[in-house]
Amino acid sequence: MKKMSLRTRVLTGAVAAAALGAGTFGAMSANASTPAAAPATTVKADTANRNLQQSTHLTVDAATKAAQAALDAAEKENQRVAVSVVDRNGNTILTLRGDGSGPQAYESAEKKAYTAVSWNAPTSELAKRLAQAPNLKDIPGTLFLAGGAPVQVKGAPVAGIGVAGAPSGDLDEKFAQAGVAALAK
Repeated sequence: MKKMSLRTRVLTGAVAAAALGAGTFGAMSANASTPAAAPATTVKADTANRNLQQSTHLTVDAATKAAQAALDAAEKENQRVAVSVVDRNGNTILTLRGDGSGPQAYESAEKKAYTAVSWNAPTSELAKRLAQAPNLKDIPGTLFLAGGAPVQVKGAPVAGIGVAGAPSGDLDEKFAQAGVAALAK
């Protein structure tokens, strides 16, 4: 057997150490990323359990139907608007920006929808409350202008529809109500 030079032995040892280290690291990484076994017990949803609450939400299809009905109502009157539908928690389900609607319409529609569902009332009624409580307008994410309408099931809000972009809030709210009405069909 031929004797290796010192340089060759050091280089061979370094390569062997690197390979061993990489293998050990890989094994440890694979082991660390392996998910833990699921717990043996499971919790069953029980509607009679007083610790649980069920809520009703619009489907994406229903929200789309409502938004399109509001947009169609606006287009029939040659109004360029944006329409937003939010869920019970104020999260945007969808927003349709009509052809030619202004840049402010998108955000205003979302805020009107959020405001309507938050207070379970049309935003035209809520705007009237500002005379007695002017600080309401300071609540983040809200817009106290006519154009928002709540969607209710058994009197409870499940969504809000907001419309913005028409020359008056009354028109915006009329179109939002057309969206609510479309859900009753």
